[in-house]
Amino acid sequence: MTGGGLLVVLDVDSTLIGEEVVDLLADQAGVGAEVAAITQAAMRGELDFAASLTRRVALLEGLPTSALDEVRRRLTVTRGVPELIAAVHDAGGRVAAVSGGFTQVLDPLAGALGLDAARANRLEVAGGRLTGRVDGAIVDAGAKRAALLEWAGGATTVAIGDGANDLLMMEAAALSIAFDAKPAVRARADVVLPGRDLSPVLAVLGLRAR
Repeated sequence: MTGGGLLVVLDVDSTLIGEEVVDLLADQAGVGAEVAAITQAAMRGELDFAASLTRRVALLEGLPTSALDEVRRRLTVTRGVPELIAAVHDAGGRVAAVSGGFTQVLDPLAGALGLDAARANRLEVAGGRLTGRVDGAIVDAGAKRAALLEWAGGATTVAIGDGANDLLMMEAAALSIAFDAKPAVRARADVVLPGRDLSPVLAVLGLRAR
């Protein structure tokens, strides 16, 4: 991803999609309540993201990889996403997604939506089951910021997110948009969008829907 123009980078869980993927996996594993409590604390900025993700993924140990197929079927793309991607592409720009979630879920979605780039954590798998560990470095707030800067290539950058883990990339972007976001994120964003529709981003960026 190089070149000028416009680059829009979206968070994934509760932004690009309506769900928190780790919570869906936790439901499959029967540890939904435990994982949800950790997720919410992390999104509010009360827990270090990397530590909280490690704790949540550990609770998924032994879950068969078939659970990932079920989670992919349950995802709902946020209203306005296809129109946003089409409008940015029509304007010669690029759209990417970076997530504290998991590549096994994000990569197929990114391909289906026509995203230009995507980055997330990889769940370690052995013998057809999750090991309860993340394979490689964790995509945390710093990694999200690094991805935006890496992909920018001279473009005007726009970052869209909802949680504390998105703040560093939002601060690094030329324009930050809080989408149905936590109070700490709304307080520090350039633009605040309530509700669950990303279509208003087109007007913010001066773009027209296809």
